[in-house]
Amino acid sequence: MAETGKLEAKPVSFEDLIKWEKIKYEAPELTGKIETPCIKENASLSYKAQLYKGKDAIARLGYPTEGLIPNWKEKFLEKMDEMLKKYRSVRLFMDICVRCGACTNKCHYYLGTGDPNNMPVARAELMRKIYRRYFTPQGKLLGKKLTNSEDLTEEMLALWYTYFYQCSECRRCSVYCPYGIDTAEITMAAREIMNSIGIVQKYMHEIVDKAQYIGNNLGMIPDAVRNAIEFVETDLQEQTGLDIKIPIDQKGAEILFVTPSADFFASPHIESLYGYAKVFHQAGISWTMSTYASEGGNFGLFVHNYNNMKIINKRIWDASRELGVKRVVGGECGHMWRVLSSYSNTLNGPFDWLNPKYSIPQHICEFTLDLINKGALKLDKSANDEFTVTFHDSCQVARGMEMGGTASGQYEIPRAVIKACVNKFVDMPENTIKEKTFCCGAGQGLLGDDMLPIRVKGAMPRMQAVKVVKDSHGVNFLALICAICKAQMSKMFPTYGYPMEEVGGIHQLVSRAIVFGAKEGI
Repeated sequence: MAETGKLEAKPVSFEDLIKWEKIKYEAPELTGKIETPCIKENASLSYKAQLYKGKDAIARLGYPTEGLIPNWKEKFLEKMDEMLKKYRSVRLFMDICVRCGACTNKCHYYLGTGDPNNMPVARAELMRKIYRRYFTPQGKLLGKKLTNSEDLTEEMLALWYTYFYQCSECRRCSVYCPYGIDTAEITMAAREIMNSIGIVQKYMHEIVDKAQYIGNNLGMIPDAVRNAIEFVETDLQEQTGLDIKIPIDQKGAEILFVTPSADFFASPHIESLYGYAKVFHQAGISWTMSTYASEGGNFGLFVHNYNNMKIINKRIWDASRELGVKRVVGGECGHMWRVLSSYSNTLNGPFDWLNPKYSIPQHICEFTLDLINKGALKLDKSANDEFTVTFHDSCQVARGMEMGGTASGQYEIPRAVIKACVNKFVDMPENTIKEKTFCCGAGQGLLGDDMLPIRVKGAMPRMQAVKVVKDSHGVNFLALICAICKAQMSKMFPTYGYPMEEVGGIHQLVSRAIVFGAKEGI
């Protein structure tokens, strides 16, 4: 019984602990310097992703539909045990970290917030504390006090939900880890464990459901896809005076082209679609897009759920077989490229109907550069003379897999395409590009408006690097190779005081520079 005159404290529910609230935010000051911040305990504790309430969609995805299930602790530990047995990397990463600190200031979210739980090692410790408590002999025998572990409580679960959705799985921290720990694998495992007990993030899973059961991330039915493509065709013909076609569902084409559905209408994405169409037209290579596989992006990657990833990926390969194409080319999208190039064969291969020379997909930049080198494309650099261009290495490309058959192709090929289109190009500081690139701040399910405060903080390191080349070389165009980066930077540039029009795709530059007519060297 409470003492007279005192109110008894009301217990805080789990729903209160992870409740999303709209938070005011402002962009950090741009100085051109990326400095390790002073630690600010709980600085980003209030940044919560919204929970998904769409029961039909959640059921289709195979997760509990009523929120946190009653026996969640038991199911949580069962799922974690399954993950530790199924993915040897996860158990290995639990065991080998020595907390040396090499990764502490490598995360853009820690640099932007100062919250110690956004240090990669500290975020991973949220899982290791549960691992040591329930999955090691010492934790089982001695409990948490003597093993630096924690009991599984609602408060700990709330920390998981908060901070494992403040990780964009960009893997920059892994570049610096002396043991090669891939913190993204830990984040993905944590998300799958939470999904299994009914804690399902809204933004990402809405998209996964649409991609699986409709065919693209935006939920566009085939007629809507056709209408969008027809609009682009009409506009291209008015701009150029040429009969530039974007074929759809054309059987017997040489190439199936897949791209993020944002390319169908949103700016600056659509400007790259104009560029793709112009490249195929000038090259004279038969190609097609698909209304069934109208999405290149694959958000299944972000939640470590290989079944979801496989279903989305399979649409592309079913379409390629049905249409009888000989190769698959992917547009400007980071996680699309990583799934297509790194996971496809394991998920849905082998692709024995394709041309053996193109047994894995090509990136559009790889495809375009090959045409440039052969003389099949003529480009007028002066068409882009109003721009001084820099390039943002998207993390899923830069730290994904090689491109074009060389270990550094993912760095060299996009830059080569840009340099073929412009007279003025400059790279950002060396420690912010290529394998050390900073994330845009919105990858892996953080692009929703609910996460704008952490997106703004996470974009800070990239924006500081942009400022350096703006001040030193007058850069006024940031070339991008990823749909998420385009969407994020289109929002971040105005937030940080720069014009949105200074953001665009690589093939937006190609589109402006391409010269139609006779081919050189062919």
